Amino acid sequence: MELVEVLVKAIDRAATELPPGMINLLETARDRSIEPARTQLETMLENLRLASKLQRPICQDTGTPSFFVRLGSDYGKIAEIRPAIVRAVKIATEVVPLRPNAVDPLTGKNSADNSGYNLPLINWEVVPGTGCTIDLLLKGGGAENCSRLAMLTPTEGLPAAVNFIVDSVVSAGGKPCPPLVVGAALGGGADKAMGLAKQALLRPVAEKNSNPELARLESTILDKINHRGAGPMGLGGGPTALAVQIEVAARHPASFPVGLVIQCWAHRCCRVELTDNGSFRVRVR
Repeated sequence: MELVEVLVKAIDRAATELPPGMINLLETARDRSIEPARTQLETMLENLRLASKLQRPICQDTGTPSFFVRLGSDYGKIAEIRPAIVRAVKIATEVVPLRPNAVDPLTGKNSADNSGYNLPLINWEVVPGTGCTIDLLLKGGGAENCSRLAMLTPTEGLPAAVNFIVDSVVSAGGKPCPPLVVGAALGGGADKAMGLAKQALLRPVAEKNSNPELARLESTILDKINHRGAGPMGLGGGPTALAVQIEVAARHPASFPVGLVIQCWAHRCCRVELTDNGSFRVRVR
């Protein structure tokens, strides 16, 4: 199978399936919720069942496709990746189908195929090895509009960072379609913090942070968010967030950046693993 076909398959799976860990969290949330949250969560789960049965996208907003490429330094097909991603997105727009979501910010014209200036979004990282891993994240506009960046002072520190994340998520109410997966990043510069916050969403929701201190911080923030009671779709009765996932980077002594990128309940992501010999694996994560 050609790389373009593999990527179209991955986009289709991401648009029509949620990772098992995310489904488990939604089911657990439904079982522990009261009305009106219980009905909202059951509707989401029924939507997932129908999407799988009919092979149709989970949400009418199929989002902006973001690709995170971890490229082995000795991978032999580097030149194929970018054109394959662009071609796959164009094909997937027609066959999945994806909603055309690429609008020229100067003219307001929609490209009709999810391509455009700097689109699809492709993030590159070179690592040792001969393989290539491509993570795909489909990010809806409602949740993306609730992204935030805070440039705190070091004297405000971690307590202010926690308050910023909690207050931002709760004040968003139903706009990002909760219950949410919350991606956050501490440190770096402004651009690094926002990039890492989105990258944090790639970690499977069933996996704890490998850093015990960060794992405790994630749990603390999740509890604080849910204690405030916004709830599914902002209607109360259940959890506002299902997971909080944090990345970190060293910061300048004079600043404390905090990036926040929120994903809706339809946490659509998929991974493609490629080898130099042409074999591949596609899995929702």
